[in-house]
Amino acid sequence: MPIQLQQFDGHPRLLMEVRLEPAQGTRFQPTGFPDLGPAVYDGLKADGATTLMVLVESAQSVANRLEWVCWDDATGSLEPAITGMPYVSVDLWGSGSTNSLLEAHRLNSPYILSNDSGFAEKFRSEAQLPARNEQVGIFNRAALARAAFKYDPGSVLHGVFLEKLDGRARLQRCLSGFIEARGANVADSGGVKNDRVAPAPRSLREVGITGSAAEGYGNVPFHRTEYTAECIVAYFNLDLAQIRAYGLGDNAERFLITLALWKIRKFLDIGLRLRTACDLEAVGDLTVTRPQDGFAVPVLPELESELPELVAACAAEGLFADPPVTELTFQRK
Repeated sequence: MPIQLQQFDGHPRLLMEVRLEPAQGTRFQPTGFPDLGPAVYDGLKADGATTLMVLVESAQSVANRLEWVCWDDATGSLEPAITGMPYVSVDLWGSGSTNSLLEAHRLNSPYILSNDSGFAEKFRSEAQLPARNEQVGIFNRAALARAAFKYDPGSVLHGVFLEKLDGRARLQRCLSGFIEARGANVADSGGVKNDRVAPAPRSLREVGITGSAAEGYGNVPFHRTEYTAECIVAYFNLDLAQIRAYGLGDNAERFLITLALWKIRKFLDIGLRLRTACDLEAVGDLTVTRPQDGFAVPVLPELESELPELVAACAAEGLFADPPVTELTFQRK
């Protein structure tokens, strides 16, 4: 039986969350940022007291991870459930390839837009963007969404900013997520990288070798900061109103919503080893907190059985590129 998505009619968002915990032990390593380290901040308890919060995984990182579940590295192809979904593939001067699913900025990858294939200007025309150096006129966001959906639906779900084509050509994320820990405590530890040959770098100079700890010589002690927490929660937000606003039609809307739920389920099933020291697993099931009308997110097999029919329906309606894989070549300058 098809998933009953009509129960979302009239609701602007689908909000979901699930409790997580370390797969082993109690410690986890949160995401870090350049010149900042872990994102640590104060949260409020129900009684108004503050509690230490840690951002375990950022929205931008979760977006990338939700894209990666679509790709099977072993076969170099899409996951079977979404075979036929369009994407842009780029041959990199014969040294390998990349594609819009794996690139951090999706269709805005320089390997897709900054080459001599002609794809950028073709996309500009289909998205009804002004001609190069003539960014004057009304920006048609729905046309941009249709063009992005045609070549890479993930760029509609996860957003894209095509500033190389037009400074206004932006689609915000329809699907977003993050993971945060509440009631966190610092778990400091450390260790030593042992040099079996020359524990003290100065001993190398005695045999004519110039080396330092910065170059990896000698015994090098290091500090490590991990965290424990009262609870870790993954949150997901699917903007139903934004998907409808693009006017892509029933088949496209149904496909995007089903694809989003499949991505979340797939991520929770196979993608929660975020780092070597951050291996998480779900505790209980994914819960819908809004709308509060008893909707339960279908399990992965149900979503996988629904997707092939939706891919075929979008293709038959001419919403997808034909062939679905747009193949480009990026040449080194």
